[in-house]
Amino acid sequence: MDLLVIHNISLPPKQFGGSWIEDFFLNRLNPSQHPYFRKINHLRVSAHFLIRRDGEILQFVPLHKRAWHAGESCFQGRSCCNDFSIGIELEGADDIPYTDSQYQNLARLSKTIMEIFPAIRKEHITGHEDIAPDRKTDPGPAFDWPRYLSLLERQ
Repeated sequence: MDLLVIHNISLPPKQFGGSWIEDFFLNRLNPSQHPYFRKINHLRVSAHFLIRRDGEILQFVPLHKRAWHAGESCFQGRSCCNDFSIGIELEGADDIPYTDSQYQNLARLSKTIMEIFPAIRKEHITGHEDIAPDRKTDPGPAFDWPRYLSLLERQ
């Protein structure tokens, strides 16, 4: 693994809390619980990690295994980013500020991942919007890249 991809997710969109994200990543989302879930229930996606609004970190996929978080994607001329990347989802939305706890724990988790996979350097950390620009917009304009990278350097 030599790429770290930062994402955001909220289910339903722009609503936080509950177990719906976990249910989605574990392929057990009940489409009758919300109209939006009917639109996405057929999708099979996963990420290595989710960082909730309160900073809680949940792991869904072992680091050495492929997660299905990037979709059609390309980084520095290499396509199929799922094959060589680790995905971290932040519970959030493109235009809603992330929490202090999320930034702190994202920096800590990123540093740990970088120690396990030395090929992941700061230049190999990117947003979903950067590897799939025609399809995705996350983590979005509310994500403070300078803040995150500054915290990462202090870890």
